[in-house]
Amino acid sequence: MDGLSQWHYRSSTTKQKPRLAAFASPTPTSTSSQGVSLYIPQSTINATVEEDILLSVEYSCLGVPTIEWTYTSNWGVQKIVEWTPGAQANISQSHRDRVCTFDNGSLQLFSVGVRDSGYYVITVTERLGSSQFGTIVLHVSEILYEDLHFVAVFLAFLAAVAAVLISLMWVCNKCAYKFQRKRRHKLKESTTVEIELQDVEC
Repeated sequence: MDGLSQWHYRSSTTKQKPRLAAFASPTPTSTSSQGVSLYIPQSTINATVEEDILLSVEYSCLGVPTIEWTYTSNWGVQKIVEWTPGAQANISQSHRDRVCTFDNGSLQLFSVGVRDSGYYVITVTERLGSSQFGTIVLHVSEILYEDLHFVAVFLAFLAAVAAVLISLMWVCNKCAYKFQRKRRHKLKESTTVEIELQDVEC
């Protein structure tokens, strides 16, 4: 294809879409500089641990661009991946087997953790040198499933103990009632025998 042809990539992958979290800032952003334009549908993403997140973007430019994603957090700036559409991506060792790239510039993160929270910056650079960048903010929160599971198990254990105690109380009450009836019956028989003996003596 002619290098001066207009390239305009849009998402058309047949891969299964990842789970998307609620967006705190649904307002899309669009930037352009000379021959490069960049569109970001969601600039802020909220997610929970172990989710697969899609950092979705679209761009248009003249010629075949170079796409680069970097990650900025409290631990510094780190390069994630760099690639040219149609060619193999150069993925950093820290994110190998954790990301998937798309020709439209989007980046998918697999099984995110709390440490993945931060700013993800995409830079699209065309062959003539002009470039454009955009930022997506990712917030990853942790749900304490283990604690919730422990609470559920503990409550179930308490319910089982309560059921056992109630059953024991019912059995004890039954036994006490039968014992009292039997004792009353013996006392009644003893009283009857004493009366009979007194009548005989008389």
